[in-house]
Order: sequence, then structure tokens, then C-alpha cells
Amino acid sequence: MQGLKSEELADMAGVSRSTLSRPENGDASVSLATLLDVCNTFVVTDRIIDAVDPYETDCGRARASQGLPQRVRRLT
Repeated sequence: MQGLKSEELADMAGVSRSTLSRPENGDASVSLATLLDVCNTFVVTDRIIDAVDPYETDCGRARASQGLPQRVRRLT
């Protein structure tokens, strides 16, 4: 989205320009909902979801399998 002004991006995301500038300046107090609104504007929400999905990393898959039972009894 080269050439897009920050005011235009803020309008597309439904936030104010000052809210949009906060994460740009390292302010961590921006809500997750606002951050996802901006990500939706850039159409990168799926990439964000993949980045935090525990099944997308070797470590996450290993930890997820730790919670599974070792044996499952068959019901008859």
C-alpha cells in the first residue's frame, strides 16, 4: 500500500490518526482489536493468525502433544 497516507489508512481501519501512530512509536497500550483492524486493512490477518498458531511451529506441536492422553480406552 505504497503511497497511502496515514490519515487514509486510519480512516480505512476505522481508527484515529493518533491511535494509528501509537503502535508505530512502540506504544504497547493499543488494544488487540485496534491492531487487528489495521491488519485487516492490509489483508494480513491470516498471516498474524498463522504466526501465533502453536501448531505452526515445531515447539508448539511438541507442547500440544504433551497434553494428549498416552492411551485411550476403547468403549464397547
